[in-house]
Amino acid sequence: MENVLFVDGRKLMWDGQTHESQEEALAAGKAYQSEGFETHVGGDQGKFLVYTRRLAAASTAEPAPGS
Repeated sequence: MENVLFVDGRKLMWDGQTHESQEEALAAGKAYQSEGFETHVGGDQGKFLVYTRRLAAASTAEPAPGS
């Protein structure tokens, strides 16, 4: 099973769990999405895997004075 998956040039990491059905994997993916992750479900050797990537938060910081 691959620990890393590249989708459209973006690197996603396997969450380390195998799921018996696609529905189970999709439910796990939805939970990750609600926490701010990009997800991708893939199959490997009859099991379903969830790959995740943390989405970057929008920058709200203001430039330092004198920058």
